[in-house]
Amino acid sequence: MHPAYKLMLIAWVCVAAWVAFVIFTNRKVHPKALFGLFMVELWERFSYYGMRAILVLYMISELSKGGFGYEDAKAYGIYGAYGALVYLTPILGGYFADKMMGFRKAIIWGSLLMAAGQFTLFLDNQTTFFMGLALLVVGNGFFKPNISSMIGKFYKQGDPRRDGAFTIFYMGINIGAFLTPLTCGAIGEIEGWKYGFLTAGIGMLLGYVIFVWIQNQGWLTTTVTDNNLDYDTLNVKPVGLPPESAGSTSMFGIPAKIFPYVMTLVMVPVCWGLIVQNDIVDVMLAVVATGVLGYLLYMASKYPNEQKQRIWVVVLLLLFTTVFWTFFELAGSALNVFTERNVNKNFMGMDLTTTFFQSVNPLFIMVFAPVFSWLWIKLSNSGKEPAAPYKFAVGLLLLGAGFLFLNLGKASAVEGLVPAFFLIMLYLLHTLGELSLSPVGLSLVTKLAPAQIVGFVMGIWFLSSSIAHQAGKHIAKLTAVDAGTATPVETLAKAMGVFNNIGFFAIGCGVLLLLLGPMISRWMHGIK
Repeated sequence: MHPAYKLMLIAWVCVAAWVAFVIFTNRKVHPKALFGLFMVELWERFSYYGMRAILVLYMISELSKGGFGYEDAKAYGIYGAYGALVYLTPILGGYFADKMMGFRKAIIWGSLLMAAGQFTLFLDNQTTFFMGLALLVVGNGFFKPNISSMIGKFYKQGDPRRDGAFTIFYMGINIGAFLTPLTCGAIGEIEGWKYGFLTAGIGMLLGYVIFVWIQNQGWLTTTVTDNNLDYDTLNVKPVGLPPESAGSTSMFGIPAKIFPYVMTLVMVPVCWGLIVQNDIVDVMLAVVATGVLGYLLYMASKYPNEQKQRIWVVVLLLLFTTVFWTFFELAGSALNVFTERNVNKNFMGMDLTTTFFQSVNPLFIMVFAPVFSWLWIKLSNSGKEPAAPYKFAVGLLLLGAGFLFLNLGKASAVEGLVPAFFLIMLYLLHTLGELSLSPVGLSLVTKLAPAQIVGFVMGIWFLSSSIAHQAGKHIAKLTAVDAGTATPVETLAKAMGVFNNIGFFAIGCGVLLLLLGPMISRWMHGIK
């Protein structure tokens, strides 16, 4: 058996035991719907990160090795546009769920589209390649904002368990992300890239089956009152059904119940074209970001002052989280190629694959997410929990420190190859920063956004990752080289110059947010 497959089997056994432990120890703290949605999200992320781990490597791999032989810059452009659109479409998906479909139908439809996308990538040619990416983009738009929004429906406003629930949910995301480089990545590198995509598609189908099962078992119900301020155990309500108005309204003459499905037929070819002509996405994102943020601020003006300022907080923190994700998401592009070309992958006597290192960040998430979940509840109970702006600031400081830590690795490099330990430490610091910011951000949106537009605001929150991927494309291109002529020493020097600038900028943003913290906290009006 190939050593990578041995690691894969060990990882699956350990994860199964860890998931059982987390569910067992939290079963009396959280509603069982959390654990069902946790498993659905686990498999969806298994699917997404499976193709993410191999996407850029697949594109730059030589034709003789089953790839397309693209230049670095072209591959980064496609990856950036794909990632940007993956996080842009949740704005539409959140809107469709709020107004027409409900969370349940949106999640089911998104699951089926994403499975179809992975199976299309398995066909392994450049035409179906772009079609597969487009299906994944549109499917993610229906799925991503709505499963996150569902979590918030099971907790009343101010419930100290809410941040803990989102941290556990976020751990589910990263369990899927941990397993998939060791599974889809290993299968793709060893057996052929297309088999990695096939494995990812099977994972998505499993997520769909689990969601349908928990829905049929009646798990998707809540006792939270309509005003979101208390629990009423005598009034159990279903979560995620279509709004009552959906049956009697229409858009452009098309009944609201079928309008999202009709729009799917439009969005898939549009996304296909944008991924191919990915420079258009720069302009499109600027227009979309300006439009949706302007619309959100316009909607805020109609709310009382307290709710208005809470929406302002969402917009302001969105700017900082965009900076975070712009640099963090280089893991799938520039850092992935850096690992391929400039990291000595022999670690503790084992020769590791490039995709293996994509599992390091989610591995640390699994280890530290329960600690953070416990920490926020503990600090909340003692009245010492820091407000969200300070958590975000810590995340940015740790992110910058991670990039700067690579300088120690550069000093230890031999023939342009950095010891793997330093890359692992980078991912450790990035992970701690991610846990300080990302699950807190998801929870914050559900607390700050008005209940009537929470799906739409969640979609806008994912806009930060959309802009981050597209902006990251331009940063990644700064590290691009001619792979046929550049030496490892040359590629290392070029990459480190970019990474150092990133590190200092991230730390500067963290310091600025610390200074703005008191003002932002006041605008949150008691919400942590």
